[in-house]
Amino acid sequence: MIELKNEKIAVPIVLFAGLIWSFGPLVVRYMDQPQLVPWQYIFGRGLTIFILLNAYLYFEEGFNFYKNYKKIGKSGLIGGCGLGIAMISFIYSITNTSAAITLLCLAAMPFFTALLAFLFLKERITLNVWISIFLATIGIIIMAFGNNEKNSVVGFIFGLTSSIGFSVFSVSLRWRKETPKFTTVSIAGLFCFIVASIVIVIKGQPFFTNSYNSAMFSLHGTLVCLGMILYAIGSKAIPAAELTLLSLTEVIGGIFWVWLPIFGINEVPSTNTIVGGFFLFISIFYYSLIMKWNKRYIALN
Repeated sequence: MIELKNEKIAVPIVLFAGLIWSFGPLVVRYMDQPQLVPWQYIFGRGLTIFILLNAYLYFEEGFNFYKNYKKIGKSGLIGGCGLGIAMISFIYSITNTSAAITLLCLAAMPFFTALLAFLFLKERITLNVWISIFLATIGIIIMAFGNNEKNSVVGFIFGLTSSIGFSVFSVSLRWRKETPKFTTVSIAGLFCFIVASIVIVIKGQPFFTNSYNSAMFSLHGTLVCLGMILYAIGSKAIPAAELTLLSLTEVIGGIFWVWLPIFGINEVPSTNTIVGGFFLFISIFYYSLIMKWNKRYIALN
């Protein structure tokens, strides 16, 4: 993998990765009735992720790339399945509620990660992190009370499930740091592909609906892979606190694209979503600033 040590170069690369990911909700909105073909979406996106990431690993490591699968271990399998569940939950969330709700639920991932690491890895949670989690919880509750329609509540629940799934992936990598990251994501793509195949066969549905939707499914999978490769390259030179803030590019961009009239979606967030999102952003900024301050304090001492 390309190694970057210059933060001035790494920051725009990570920002660009977030920008690429932010077009995901817009791609879903442009699909032809995605709520009717969720498993075809999961099948197509999962297959695309699996193929492209393995192609990238082959480009980086040659024929030896398959050896990464021997290193995957329990942590990689758990992380891959967690990420796969997150990907499945994502489509059920965004097709049942607004893109803003789905993305803001995903923005709470650092706090779910902290809680899971506390429960399973015995990592200590400082008072400042608890304050951040408390602020994020207020934001989530406000958003939840603003979703009174049945479908919207379902979308909100799946959004939180997706966020927790991504957190399981993050914690699994911290549990065993030698777990190959890209191979774990590839496992997630394979997990989606297999689960979707089983469901489609059981339901007696076709694997492909139409060429337009198939292209959109693959496009979304391609955006995920491209963003992940750029993020992995840039993140090597950026502290975790800054990465947390830079990750907001995906959330802000995703909400903006589906609202921007030029794209024809015109999806305006509700008042509760805006207020709840504000609390989430405050919690993330506070969390990032504390992480940065702690790092400087440790360096000085």
